[in-house]
Amino acid sequence: MEIKADTTVCIGAGMCALTVPQVFDQSDEDGTVVLLETSPPAELEDGVRRAVTLCPSGALSIAE
Repeated sequence: MEIKADTTVCIGAGMCALTVPQVFDQSDEDGTVVLLETSPPAELEDGVRRAVTLCPSGALSIAE
């Protein structure tokens, strides 16, 4: 699993960072998504999939 984040689409809602703070954070400058892990460990995959689903702007995606 590889996570992709499009910061040009991100609206800074923060759902990703709230859902899986081990993988996602938010920029101090504009609140957009910051990936802490592009290939998270298997035990975080369910949370990452949930975060991608919850993203209101569609800025997150997963490549298998």
